[in-house]
Amino acid sequence: MDFQLSAEQEALREAIGRICARFGDDYWLAKDRAHSFPHEFHQALAADGWLGICMPEAVGGAGLGVTEAAVMMQEIAQSGAAMSGASAVHMNIFGPMPVVVHGTDEQKARMLPPLIAGRERACFAVTEPNTGLDTTQLRTTAEKRNDRYIVTGQKVWISTAQVADRMLILARTTPLDQVRKRSEGLSLFYTKLDRSRVEVREIPKMGRHAVDSNQLFIDGLEVPEEDRIGEEGKGFDYILHGLNPERILVAAEAVGIGFAAIARASRYAKERVVFGRPIGQNQAIQHPLAACWMQLEAARLMVMQAAWRYDQGMPCGAEANAAKYLAGEAGFNACQQAVMTLGGYGYAQEYHLERLLRESFIPRIAPVSPQLVLCYIAERVLGLPRSY
Repeated sequence: MDFQLSAEQEALREAIGRICARFGDDYWLAKDRAHSFPHEFHQALAADGWLGICMPEAVGGAGLGVTEAAVMMQEIAQSGAAMSGASAVHMNIFGPMPVVVHGTDEQKARMLPPLIAGRERACFAVTEPNTGLDTTQLRTTAEKRNDRYIVTGQKVWISTAQVADRMLILARTTPLDQVRKRSEGLSLFYTKLDRSRVEVREIPKMGRHAVDSNQLFIDGLEVPEEDRIGEEGKGFDYILHGLNPERILVAAEAVGIGFAAIARASRYAKERVVFGRPIGQNQAIQHPLAACWMQLEAARLMVMQAAWRYDQGMPCGAEANAAKYLAGEAGFNACQQAVMTLGGYGYAQEYHLERLLRESFIPRIAPVSPQLVLCYIAERVLGLPRSY
């Protein structure tokens, strides 16, 4: 049992750190204020091939695992980029996994290289306004007409849709009352985001202003049959190949945000002198920060266990969900404590902690609520009856 990063993983972390060092706190604060996508950062990662970290080498990817991707995403968030940096690129990692696993050779060769090179961006269009996390109740439909599907419906909380060229979209191809199981009859497509048929309406929100969130209104979008991933009606099963990696990566990002906040608070506590001594000498400052570090480190270990199990082809649903829950809570607690350590200055934008705190809410809320994680563990691990 080895808890250390391998030499290759450590080299990866350092390489990502060098790229992130070119985009400091002022860059991210400016992007946050301007509500501007971090194109320069996205392209810097693309130039060195990191957008394809989990994609097959045959199509130009690095062929690495979710473990390495988690190391990368924690490093990005921990640099101070937080969710503004992480959300700009992590769709490239978890989103295309259904294509990687279930796509044909032709689809992989057509769909993945533009993402790896940074020539195209994609969004993940699953969530809907009236169904929440009850994915089997999706109302967006895809009606088969000859060699194409006509897609109509709505999606919500779709990140990067303002700048995306493509979308991975889940839609119902067989009515719910005509299937044996609720999870059947849903099909997955990776296709062009045709803005003449898809209205993209941005949602004003609390944080992560550099990366947009949107509602999509889809009216008669034509999707060629060759853009369907796998078999018709099996889409729900296919998106599961993206859900656990998504939880793992979001958890790694939450850990990174938390460590970034603790580092800033600790540095301030050593320099800030009140009543003739640095405030970091006071246990009332020391102990909460130390507790936050322990929570973050425990969450990080769960992230790495979940990632390792995924890469080994082992079941990892419980571990991925637990990692997301523990990291989301630990990251938020660390950011909140860091703000309180600085007091009034923690509320000031120039110290960047208020930005980290705002962005720490994202991995607490998404991609699954902490309450539903608790339900999952209660039912799937403890064997308790379903409560909903």
